[in-house]
Amino acid sequence: MSEIATLAGGCFWCLEAVYNDVKGVDKVVSGYMGGHVANPSYEQVCGARTGHAEVVQVSFDPAQVSYADLLKIFFVIHDPTTRNRQGNDVGPQYRSAIFWHDEAQRVTATDTVAELTREAWFNAPIVTELAAATTFWPAEDDHQGYYARVGNANPYCSFVITPKVQKFRKTFATLLKRP
Repeated sequence: MSEIATLAGGCFWCLEAVYNDVKGVDKVVSGYMGGHVANPSYEQVCGARTGHAEVVQVSFDPAQVSYADLLKIFFVIHDPTTRNRQGNDVGPQYRSAIFWHDEAQRVTATDTVAELTREAWFNAPIVTELAAATTFWPAEDDHQGYYARVGNANPYCSFVITPKVQKFRKTFATLLKRP
């Protein structure tokens, strides 16, 4: 039985590229969550007035990869210590957030943040928002599978996404779909 994880860690293209490589992940859809406008467009979300974050909704088989493992990957591939920012991507749409779908996910997310804080994984406090999942709005078709389609032909991909994918592959080699 498949479960859903919804995560925001900057540009959704980055997260999608990584989670598509994870063993047990069936599907990754880029979209928007956490705002107050129905069916927002990319342009509206980038205008920073809808309240939405760019997110990925990850369908996964918990028998192959745990929600806790998905969260560990999440914390390795983005900076959870910068509010409304990932590198040069600035605005509330780029915030770090975990949108939990049930009580078990809420507890796992809270425990993971507490563990990483206790173990001092980062040099600054984790500012990742933990919130109940709300309506997920899929992004436009041209944002789906972007890195797989465009790859390093786009300079943003080569300078931002490729290093995150490489870091994931090196750090979590046992969780790769195809070694």
